[in-house]
Amino acid sequence: MDECAPTPTKDTAPAGNQSGRVVRCVKFQKELPGLDALPWPGELGQRIYENVSAQAWKLWEERQKMILNEYRLMPWQKEAQELIARHMEDFFFGEGAALPPGYVPQQAKG
Repeated sequence: MDECAPTPTKDTAPAGNQSGRVVRCVKFQKELPGLDALPWPGELGQRIYENVSAQAWKLWEERQKMILNEYRLMPWQKEAQELIARHMEDFFFGEGAALPPGYVPQQAKG
């Protein structure tokens, strides 16, 4: 039986910080509350846990929704998980991954 990496969902993704952990966030380039648990399996999940704030993870969740919809991916499929992992790696650790100084997230319209 082929084991697939679990795909974080709204119910299981570590979007908050109850532990009080603080990390030097690679996205915001400052000390911020970290995630309470590994958000993704393996080495990538460990790197994110150690270097990404809960606030930056929320930005990623929005990007991930866009990627899933844009490519019409089924998150339980291995190919989709691999594509998401590549995008996640680039989002947090790729060239230009840090946000510009003074960045303010766009407010949702509704």
